[in-house]
Amino acid sequence: MRFVMAVLLGTASFLSPLSALAGSNDVEATIRSLNADQLTMTLDDGKTYVLPQEFNFEGLESGVKVIVFFTEVDGKRIVDDLQVVGE
Repeated sequence: MRFVMAVLLGTASFLSPLSALAGSNDVEATIRSLNADQLTMTLDDGKTYVLPQEFNFEGLESGVKVIVFFTEVDGKRIVDDLQVVGE
């Protein structure tokens, strides 16, 4: 019985990080506009993304191509991570 429980717990702990990624999405697009006051970014896909409070806008401007990793919460696209795509 202990062996079965150990295997189940081991499997659950191994797969738990994957469940966090299951709700995450990503998009590759070009920045259309940034609003540092409202912490939002609009991409050329026409969607607006909400940026975290501690977001660093350095090096980002309209026309920069990015990959945005986000989670949709209550209809809002919340940015989890962002990567600039090299040309």
